[in-house]
Amino acid sequence: MHLVGAFALVVAATGRVRAHEEYVVDDEVDITLSEFFSEALSDPFVIGPLVAGALVVALLVGGYLLVRPLQRDLAAFRFAMREYVEYVPWLLRISLGIPLIGAGFSGYFISPALEVDLRLLQIALGFLLLFGLATRVVALVGLATYLVGVVIWPTLLLQLEFVGGLAAIALLGSGRPSADHVLQRVAGSPGTVYRRFDPVHERAREFQARIDPYERFLSTVVRVGLGATFIYLGVTQKLLQPGLALAVVDRYDLTAVIPASPELWVMGAGLAEAGLGIAIILGFFTRASAATALAMFSLTLFALPDDPVLAHVALFGMASVLLITGGGPYALDNRLERLEADTEAEAADATPTEATQSRG
Repeated sequence: MHLVGAFALVVAATGRVRAHEEYVVDDEVDITLSEFFSEALSDPFVIGPLVAGALVVALLVGGYLLVRPLQRDLAAFRFAMREYVEYVPWLLRISLGIPLIGAGFSGYFISPALEVDLRLLQIALGFLLLFGLATRVVALVGLATYLVGVVIWPTLLLQLEFVGGLAAIALLGSGRPSADHVLQRVAGSPGTVYRRFDPVHERAREFQARIDPYERFLSTVVRVGLGATFIYLGVTQKLLQPGLALAVVDRYDLTAVIPASPELWVMGAGLAEAGLGIAIILGFFTRASAATALAMFSLTLFALPDDPVLAHVALFGMASVLLITGGGPYALDNRLERLEADTEAEAADATPTEATQSRG
């Protein structure tokens, strides 16, 4: 239920212009918002492909829900993904820790578009996340730092995924392998010297007991964080700043890659990102949406070679988490699965058993 390959291809086809545009171009095409939409919406070679693409996606999704192929394959995939759940905390820590360390050493603050030198703070937070030491506290400090920073420098909204990623780490904790896990084991072993001096072991256990019931919302937090990032980038970096997006199309000659007008490239990429973000937030075909996001990130790295890789690491990690966990609570996928189960039950009830047939 969670993989719709054709849907991924349709959206990924417009994904090559998906990037933090401000990282790869300095100047914008001189065009106002009203001029862009006036030209784009009056051009049948822009509106036609967009409408056709939306209809194709709707037909593919509707046909899939009607036929539901590959059910055994998907069940096997979900079972395989469950084997990786224990590595999710480690994956999140790496995905947020590495960009923080890279930002510190490179001399910018979280976003490559913001040249503010907070070297020691970011390197310290990044290494502590990688080691998994005081993980929840470090994640909360990082989240607070980002939120204060975004008030001062709204440019940080380009890395909006840090909110969802750091919140997910604060919710889930360090997992293993991590320094926290090792120290808890040592402190929890009777007779150890460290146990006598550890000031946080018992408090950490009590806090863990309180927060355990809420860990099931991890997928929900990641969905909202990743989906909101897609919507923000699609709307603000493309649809509301067409001059910036058109400059990217022109710089990389993307119209030669796929013969479409620059306006179609921008509109298609912006709407695709926003649509994908909405699907992720709603938990609609979550694993398929996460796979599509990963495909888009990969295409971006190949199509835009000077786009900073570190700007995408957190996005890669969060999409990978959803590929492992699925939609979680409050996802439309759960509703679809219940409908599927109800349909199968109704079909089973309507099928006469051998005993009934023999009595007849």
